Amino acid sequence: MKNLKTKNILAFFIMLSIVVGSLSSCSTDDNSSSSFAPPVINSVSRAQEGDLTPTTVGYANNMYIIRGSGFLSLEKVYFNDTDTYFNPTLVTDTAVFVTVDQNTPYENASNELVLVTKGGTVTYPFVVAPPAPQMLRGFNPVNASEGDEITIYGNFFLDPVVTFGSIQAEVVSNTLTEIVVKAPAGSDKQYVTVTTISGSVTSTYALGTALYDDIWYGGFAPPDWNNHVYETNDTAAQGTTYFKKNMGGWDNLQGEWSWDDQIADYAGIRMSLKGPEGSKIKLVFNGNWSDDTAPVITLTSEWKEYYFTWADLLNADHVQNISFQEFTGDGGVYYFDNIGYILK
Repeated sequence: MKNLKTKNILAFFIMLSIVVGSLSSCSTDDNSSSSFAPPVINSVSRAQEGDLTPTTVGYANNMYIIRGSGFLSLEKVYFNDTDTYFNPTLVTDTAVFVTVDQNTPYENASNELVLVTKGGTVTYPFVVAPPAPQMLRGFNPVNASEGDEITIYGNFFLDPVVTFGSIQAEVVSNTLTEIVVKAPAGSDKQYVTVTTISGSVTSTYALGTALYDDIWYGGFAPPDWNNHVYETNDTAAQGTTYFKKNMGGWDNLQGEWSWDDQIADYAGIRMSLKGPEGSKIKLVFNGNWSDDTAPVITLTSEWKEYYFTWADLLNADHVQNISFQEFTGDGGVYYFDNIGYILK
């Protein structure tokens, strides 16, 4: 969830001051009394303009209004057993404004809000949810069959539900950063979606569309004489393994010759690339080295996914060869991963 937008901050705090002021005027001045009423929580709402809709789910770095009574002697606020700072000037007998600390745990947590006052302690059911799930290295293997186990890589995978299209998959195991599922029947050519209490994220490519994920399919792998290197670690664009080549100026990396004309379901090809910042590499498709219209790709030093339609590739009706040429004359180390088809 996003924090309050900058343009709304002034208006929000004007509202906040009015609310606190009005509540303060209704509260008792008998703070010297040795007797304090026990605290009661009636509701928790996100502190934002408009309707203060009660909620039992919150997010770190967001401010919430706790409403009830007996808060004037507030001493401690805890979200999931985390001691949370509060500003005493934003506390009245009937309202507390407090921001959930960014380090509040959300896995294996108590899911409770606790207020401690001189009059006692009150506990209220309240879930601090993780950020929306992320797919950071996609899933692997891409070309899995029904019943195969697939690993999804990312973050904030708390109690996930995984679907292939609209088909729910069996979750075999999961941590906050990896989910293992079984590919269900009917999952081929479907995108993968992970859903948690905080939202959903969907893969940018579909099951069964890989030419290269962590291994090559279809006979298009570059022969060894290219002197490229495969590396396996957690810096891949997809899965765990990518390949790279230290290319001299105008050097190339050539794929093997093969043939695939079963491309009616596809709109083109995709690939993830990176290289020296601002470097250029030419995609040489189906051996058309002299094609003046071939894509020349400007790279960054971070992985980026690139898409090319068949129209971009001389209206190709088959895939025969995928090669690359260094196109600055300066050379450098170029990285390649996640090569496959784009669904129509």
